[in-house]
Amino acid sequence: MASAKKNQIVVVGGGAGGLELVRRLGARYGRDEHDIILVEKNRTHIWKPLLHEVAAGSLDANMDEVGYGGHAVRWGYRFFNGALESIDRDRRQIVTKPMFDAEGREVVGRHHIRYDYLVLSVGGVSNDFGTPGVAEHALFLENRRQADDFRGRLLNACLRVSHLAANQGADDARVRVCIVGGGATGVELAAELYNAAAALRHYGLEVFDESRMDVTLIEAGPRILPALPENIAGAAHEELENLGVEVLTGTMVTKMDETHVHTKDGRAIRADLKVWAAGVKAPDFLGSLDLETNRINQIVVRPTLQTTVDDRIFALGDCASCLLPGRDRPVPPRAQAAHQMAEAAFENLKRIQDGRPLKNFVYRDRGSLVSLSRYSTIGSLMGNLVGGRMAVEGRVARFAYLSLYRLHLIAVHGWLKGWTLIVLGHVNQIVRPRLKLH
Repeated sequence: MASAKKNQIVVVGGGAGGLELVRRLGARYGRDEHDIILVEKNRTHIWKPLLHEVAAGSLDANMDEVGYGGHAVRWGYRFFNGALESIDRDRRQIVTKPMFDAEGREVVGRHHIRYDYLVLSVGGVSNDFGTPGVAEHALFLENRRQADDFRGRLLNACLRVSHLAANQGADDARVRVCIVGGGATGVELAAELYNAAAALRHYGLEVFDESRMDVTLIEAGPRILPALPENIAGAAHEELENLGVEVLTGTMVTKMDETHVHTKDGRAIRADLKVWAAGVKAPDFLGSLDLETNRINQIVVRPTLQTTVDDRIFALGDCASCLLPGRDRPVPPRAQAAHQMAEAAFENLKRIQDGRPLKNFVYRDRGSLVSLSRYSTIGSLMGNLVGGRMAVEGRVARFAYLSLYRLHLIAVHGWLKGWTLIVLGHVNQIVRPRLKLH
């Protein structure tokens, strides 16, 4: 009963934006007069831009993930393990789905959670554009479970090829990986795979190295990395080809089957592992909520990040479509946008509590950076502030790329623990194995 009298702010989704928001809200208001609740279907958080490293085995997610339960206790909010099913705007309640264990037994039943203000931050998922066979045969990198699954399949494929080469004289045995999508995820994964393959010889696979890895990167557009300036994207293209990646641009995938990726120009690319990293959309269930959504299920929000049909409901990150005044395109689905939206939502929720007018969100493009594993880091800094012309490569770009994750750590953990984790990260680079193979 005491809790029901509190001002209850519910945040659905514990990705980069949602987790940063509840940390700020909990630190600001605590539990005396407010009840800050995070609703998230997973029990731990890992920064999504790192999933390609988890998939390749270059990053041990067990060391870098954040447990929502412990984080909630530290920062004064509550964590509810569940997935959003529906919203009752008249009663100001959300309804969460029942949760079941691996044996199909119900763990937690359908639940109703009251809210005074609701923030939706459920992120995005891959858009397969209805391409036949993709849902059945492709792997995705949207969460920790999928990244772990890819790593297991990759290691099995490498072990199989190593065994064939060592014991059956199959010198032509190879691991074939096809990645569809030439954005940051696809490009970074392609490079990271060669880094992992080069290291496997030190982990018991004496006859396996990067020369036995065939990676094909397919992009439907005219070039990879369309968010970067053309000269920077061209440098990344050249670097990938130097590693051995076959880069196919202007190539549309028409279907997938168990063994091949088929393209519009008639090619059938053989692949042991097929990864779909092309396109982003919001989860399908958002289209069934009583909110305005666009053709890819994103919730349409005003510049204040409030939904167009309900002032008490906000949305941010990849699941939100926010067209700002004077712009011809909505805010892009990037990690930096989710981070900035979390700051803006926090400020506007504070203003509501104080009875002040809300402020419009202002998106500042900080530029784009792409890490080609240990081989190279390239990109542009400051984005629109200098017209996207500040190209950076090498050590400067690598430092800036790592700084993005460091800023995320500080936003999630605060300055003291954030910097402690950054220092520990440098130590772990020395004491941790180069690859995580278990």
